[in-house]
Amino acid sequence: MVSDRAAQLNADCHAGAVDAGRLKQALLAEGEDFLRMVEEGRPYLFAAATCFVSAVQMERMRKVVDAVEQVAELPAWRDEAMRHADRAAQIDPRAKGVFMGYDFHLNADGAHLIEINTNAGGGFFNALLHRSQQSLNLPGTAMAPDNVEQAYLDMFLNEWRLARGERPLKTIAIVDEQPREQYLYPEFLLAQRMFERAGITALIADPAELALRKNALYCDEQKIDLVYNRLTDFALQQYAELSAAYRDNLAVLTPNPHVYALYADKRNLSSLTDADALRSMGVVPETVAALAAGIPQLREVHATDRERWWAERKQWFFKPATGYGGKGSYRGANITRRVFEEIMQGGYVAQKMAAPCERTLCVDGAEPATFKSDVRCYVYDGRLQFVAARLYQGQTTNFRTAGGGFAPVRMA
Repeated sequence: MVSDRAAQLNADCHAGAVDAGRLKQALLAEGEDFLRMVEEGRPYLFAAATCFVSAVQMERMRKVVDAVEQVAELPAWRDEAMRHADRAAQIDPRAKGVFMGYDFHLNADGAHLIEINTNAGGGFFNALLHRSQQSLNLPGTAMAPDNVEQAYLDMFLNEWRLARGERPLKTIAIVDEQPREQYLYPEFLLAQRMFERAGITALIADPAELALRKNALYCDEQKIDLVYNRLTDFALQQYAELSAAYRDNLAVLTPNPHVYALYADKRNLSSLTDADALRSMGVVPETVAALAAGIPQLREVHATDRERWWAERKQWFFKPATGYGGKGSYRGANITRRVFEEIMQGGYVAQKMAAPCERTLCVDGAEPATFKSDVRCYVYDGRLQFVAARLYQGQTTNFRTAGGGFAPVRMA
């Protein structure tokens, strides 16, 4: 349940306001071009206020994360996850996968895991936002380590160490399609600068710029040791050179297809809410109970059940099994017959509705407005690193609403 204190603060549009001046100074410290890139091209990247969570909600999120991580370590779970995984995912590298994101909706009933992402964005933006507000006398306890950037750097260094031992990490490629056109491109610059401060050469590249030569992966004339993978083709089917480098262990790829198959394929949430299947894998009763309490029921959608799905649609949220970023996702209460028939063509899952937390904001002196929030737990190697939120209006997070965007989280 939400504590009275957290609920009161979230309902107060004046509580926990983000200091826009301090945030602007933090952006300006990255350069005038960087500030302009954010303010002009991404004006709703950062929210106007803090999101508050209760100690009970925080503990329930921790329990769900711990439970999922326990299950993912079981050989029987790995066999199940690989059953519907593609060829690339069958390769089991030593790398754990950076920036695992557990996304929750918090409400009066507790904490509800909506999805798991293996290349969760926003980590560097949220670190900058946290740093800019760190010295403010805000209510509650900040949900972040003292030095977030060092935690991130240590994470990448550990990925390299797991795969390559004590050999020095010299070069990293931050890879996404047309990276300069991506909405989160400024975050790539923040990552690049972090690596460079640590003495690591860092390039931002399109996968088309990568090539295999001399039994190694190259970007132009630079040999690449590690790829920070921001691509949304989780199986690397579109990228022959990168896929071959991963298959032949010519570069460390993080996150990678194997980690995606273990955690982030949305069909996994169906298995994680199947108590009988979990018990048959050897999952202990306490973990089964934590998953049942923390993950809304999820089922694969099949056209043979068309009439039942239509009759029950208002209870469900429909999303592509291998989708990302809310694309192609629909609240059942809002779908038309045309969209419903498209969903019935296959490739979708449906999850029982779990209402997000609400946050009241007064944007630019306007009347109080209600925003939804979801909370992202950044996790690495089973450990909770950082907690942040996204405030939004509409069906899914979209960074298109004044006052919305990435928000700090404090425990009240």
